[in-house]
Amino acid sequence: MLLSALVLAGCGAKVTTPQGSTSTPSKVVALNTANFESQIAKGVVLVDFWAPWCGPCRTQGPIVEKVAGQLQGKAVVAKVNVDEDQAVAEKYNIQGIPTLIVFKDGKPAKQFVGVNDAATLISAVTAALEAP
Repeated sequence: MLLSALVLAGCGAKVTTPQGSTSTPSKVVALNTANFESQIAKGVVLVDFWAPWCGPCRTQGPIVEKVAGQLQGKAVVAKVNVDEDQAVAEKYNIQGIPTLIVFKDGKPAKQFVGVNDAATLISAVTAALEAP
């Protein structure tokens, strides 16, 4: 929870893990039922619908982190845990995970199901940013 607060506050400081190593905080915003609609309402947002038990989701996760770093300041990159926020997943008819949706001003612009590479996701977000 503290890490999420730091990410949302824009803190770029390194975090010390319990093992004593340091890591950079995630640039991916955690979304849930309470904040989902307000976070996707304006601009371009790439949302990764995932679950911790999902093997392909664990493969997609680092790719989403990389995309977030490359799109920082241009678009928001976010995640929704479908186990914790089933209402959001149901609203967008998520039937397989990982599912990634590019939203523009609150409306889905592009959807991907399965693991996708960074270039594909960045291209979709860039297209949404350039669309009228």
